[in-house]
Parts: sequence; C-alpha cells; structure tokens
Amino acid sequence: MKIYKNEKKQRYIKDHSINQLFSFPIEEFVEVHEYDRDEWIIQEGKRPLYLFYVIEGKAKIYVTHQNGKVSLINFINANDYIGEMELLNDVYYTKGIQASTQTICFAIPFHSCRVTLLEDVVFLRELTKFLSMKATNMAAKYSQSLSFPLENRLAEFILQTSDGGVYKEKHVTVCEFLGVSYRHLMHVVSQFSKKGYIQKEGRYYRIKQQSSLYELAEMLLNK
Repeated sequence: MKIYKNEKKQRYIKDHSINQLFSFPIEEFVEVHEYDRDEWIIQEGKRPLYLFYVIEGKAKIYVTHQNGKVSLINFINANDYIGEMELLNDVYYTKGIQASTQTICFAIPFHSCRVTLLEDVVFLRELTKFLSMKATNMAAKYSQSLSFPLENRLAEFILQTSDGGVYKEKHVTVCEFLGVSYRHLMHVVSQFSKKGYIQKEGRYYRIKQQSSLYELAEMLLNK
C-alpha cells in the first residue's frame, strides 16, 4: 500500500471534489491510498482503521465460512464506500476486501473523524443514498441469476473482474458466485473462446472482443 503525499495528494483531492460529500473540512484528515492488484484493503475479521471511498479501480468482497471455505460475495467499484458498516456498527464481522486492479481510495481515519462523521448530516445523507442503492443492486443481482442466461452473466463477470484485458478468476470461484455447474461454465467458456471473445494464454484468458462481451453484459450493467 502506498500513501500519496504533497502535490499528488492535493491533485486527487481537487480532481475528485471530496469536499462536497461532507460539511466539515475533510481535506485536513483525508489520506490517499493506492493498493496493488490482489493486495488486501481490509483483512477479514480485522476492523479497518479507515472509512474508504474508492476513486479508481475495483475490488472484491470475500467471506470465510465456518467450514473454512472462502466465497466471493460481491464487487466494489469507483464511488463506492468501504468500511461504512464498521463505521455505523460497533460490533460487525468484517469481510475481506481485496483489490482486483490497482485501486486508489480516499481514506478517512476513524480515530479522528468517527464522531464528526456520525454527526455530519451532509455525509449521512450521501451514505444513506449509497446504502439504499447497494441494497437495490444486491436484490437485482439475485433476480438476474434467475432471469438471464449464463452467457450474459459470465460476460458481465469477465468484464467486472478483468484487469488490463486479462481475466484470471478460478473456475470454481465463478461457478459458486454465478450458481452454475462446472460443466455448464466450461461449455460457455469454450463457446466464448470459439467465437473469439477470449483467448486462453496459459492459466489465464485475454479479452479479444470486449465489445462482444459488453453487448452480452449490457442489460445487466445498466440495471
């Protein structure tokens, strides 16, 4: 993890207008953090020290079950918060948050801002909108799993998880997240390869026709 300083920090604060999300001078406290692909932003079970607001990049949310199995449960994108549940709840089981691309976040320290954040009407209004949209999107994702063929959902998944045009997710993780059999998944992956949408390179796949994947995923991405 890198922490931006001086001019680089000020440039991000200016370019992304973070001040409009708060009624107090947040620039006095905010840090700008950069995480590499596969780096943990939050370790599962460890309460974060910051409230994060994602500026650039993507991340994945994982949870470990009692039997030790680890499941991918959702994604985080630009303009999403990380750590909002830990801010609002003194007791909350923290999920693991892992960057899936280079990810840059505003990081607001709890130790100096927690009380002020919880009393800031402007911030709480924005957070309420975010939580409402988050709940709506989760419900929509469940509905999509029942309404759309695997071709559409896999195309969206590939676009969501790829980094620099390379798709690296393990097939068993994809099967579990999309709720399909391994055989069904591999059939669709094979079809994508035959149509030239993706091309296998070692253990990974390179996206060759992003526009074709987007056409399949468009209805889901716009929901």
